[in-house]
Amino acid sequence: MALLKKNQNLMNLIKKVHSVVENADIEKHRQSQDYFGALLGNNKEAAIREIEIGGMYGEWVSVNRAHMKKYVILYCHGGGYSTGSSLYARTLTTKLAMSTSMDVLSFDYRLAPENPYPAALEDAMKAWDYLMLLGYGARDVIIAGDSAGGNLALVLVHKLKEEGRILPRGLVLMSPWTDLTSSGKSHETRKEVDPVLHREYLEQMIQNYAEGQELTDPFISPLFGDFADFPSTYIQVGDNEVLLNDSTMLHKKMVKANVPVQIDVFKGMWHVFQMSPFKTAYEAMEKNAEFIYDICR
Repeated sequence: MALLKKNQNLMNLIKKVHSVVENADIEKHRQSQDYFGALLGNNKEAAIREIEIGGMYGEWVSVNRAHMKKYVILYCHGGGYSTGSSLYARTLTTKLAMSTSMDVLSFDYRLAPENPYPAALEDAMKAWDYLMLLGYGARDVIIAGDSAGGNLALVLVHKLKEEGRILPRGLVLMSPWTDLTSSGKSHETRKEVDPVLHREYLEQMIQNYAEGQELTDPFISPLFGDFADFPSTYIQVGDNEVLLNDSTMLHKKMVKANVPVQIDVFKGMWHVFQMSPFKTAYEAMEKNAEFIYDICR
C-alpha cells in the first residue's frame, strides 16, 4: 500500500513537471524543454561536441574516459515531431553514453508544423549518411530513440531497407510512438493514469506532422511496415502510458517476422521515464547497455 501511494505521489509530480514544460505556444514549449534538458542533462562525466551536418545541428556526446570507438549510437530525439532537440535529449544521451561507454550522435531534425513529414526522415537519412562518410559501417551503428524518436528510428530502418542498403546492428526504443492511428487499447485503458500524454496532445502532434497523409503509411506509422530482416531490437515501455500497446503490438509483429526482439514493460512507469534522475531510470539505461553489449559481441 505504501509503495502504491509512493508511486502515485511520483506520478503526480511527473504530471506537474510535464504541465510546466507543455505549452500551447509551441515556441515556448520548445524553450521549456531545452531548459529542462540543459538542467537535467548536465553531467561532468560527459563531453558535448557540437557539429554541423549539412546545415543541420548535431552533437556528439562522449564520456571523459577510455571508451569504445568501434561502435556508435545514432540518437533520434522525441517530442511528437513538433518539439524536442539534442539539448532536450541530453537527459537520455548522456546516460546512454555513460552506461555504454560509446559515443552518441544526436541531431536536430526539422520540426513540424513548419516542416511536416517527410522532413524528419530526410534529416535522419542525412545523419545516417554522415556516419557512413565518417567511415562507420552500417553494422557499427545502433539506432536509438524515444517516443517520436523511436518512430523515426524505425522509419529510418524501413527506408534503408526499401533502398536496399545495409541495416544497422540494432535498435533501442524507449516508449516508441509506432502507430499514429492510435489503435492500441491502452489509449483508453491507461488514459486516467498516464501523467504525460493525453489524446488532445497526440491529436495536435499528428495534425502538425502528418495532416493529409495516410496514417497507415509505414513511413508515418512504422507498426504497419514489413519487419522481415530487421535488426535486433530492444523495447522499453512504462506500464502506465497510453502508448503501451504501441510497444506491445510492435513486439508481436517483430516476433512474427522472426526479428530477435526483447521487450521490458516497467511497472508503474510512465512515458520515457528514463529521462528522470532516479534509480529505475538508471537501471533501465543499464539494461539498454546490456542489450547493446550483447549484440556487439
